[in-house]
Amino acid sequence: MAESLDAGNRDRAFGLDERGGLKALASDTADTILAWRRGRGWELRLAADDPRFDLLSLYLPICSATAARPVTVGHLGQSLDGFIATHSGDSQFVTGPENLVHMHWLRALCDAVVVGAGTVAADDPQLTTRHVPGPHPLRVIFDPSRRLAPTFRLFTDDTAPTLYICERTRVAPGETHVGGAPIVGVDADGPGGAMAAVLRLLRARGCARVFVEGGGVTVSAFLEANLLDRLHIAIAPVIIGDGRPAIRLSAPARLSECLRPGYRVFRMGGDVLFDCDLRAECQPPQPSSLVSRVI
Repeated sequence: MAESLDAGNRDRAFGLDERGGLKALASDTADTILAWRRGRGWELRLAADDPRFDLLSLYLPICSATAARPVTVGHLGQSLDGFIATHSGDSQFVTGPENLVHMHWLRALCDAVVVGAGTVAADDPQLTTRHVPGPHPLRVIFDPSRRLAPTFRLFTDDTAPTLYICERTRVAPGETHVGGAPIVGVDADGPGGAMAAVLRLLRARGCARVFVEGGGVTVSAFLEANLLDRLHIAIAPVIIGDGRPAIRLSAPARLSECLRPGYRVFRMGGDVLFDCDLRAECQPPQPSSLVSRVI
């Protein structure tokens, strides 16, 4: 609904109809559960103790995206010591089943899901929404050096549309597809390099909500290029010891130069999810005591 509401350019209020769906209200009343604020997006009106509050609160920033205000969200699931997989590439599954469902919700809410060549090579993913209701996103394989063979499922199945992106110099004259996936070449130069070119390409295709699902190299590249609006980090109670790292960026000299985004914290089964707003500065909560248990 976000795009049509944004085009209306006015505030709106919504309650529940008899079947549990949304219905427009004539005015903002006590029955309002969601409000649309022009220029900003969705606003949650449920009480904090309502059982629907946390779920809606987590996903509304993504649902609020429009062509005029697009959003790019990255996600990584990591161990307590900061790894997303073992050295062999085994990553299924660092986090628990609740976080797996969360990733499927993100796919369903977004227009496109982007993964790097390393994720495809290690996991041979499907990138569908088979664990939740909702449409499959456009599946985007980002393989700038073109090292993948055309035998992975993303190239051979027709479950959802797929786009294969590499550097322009890697595309042969007249070449249009790799398996069933159209191939598109992008330039790696300019601000943000190839990652910025990927986003421009997806925005031009009408993708207002882009989900960068992995792996660590790809999410880190989008983060370093300042192309992520939100970053979801799920931390699982497991210690790997050594393996494939999660976020890796150019190291600053001082802690004061480190990125400290605004954040919210959610529980997902045994995992803890940090929802980081990379466009807002960190404003840590002021607890009533030095220690408070959250799980």
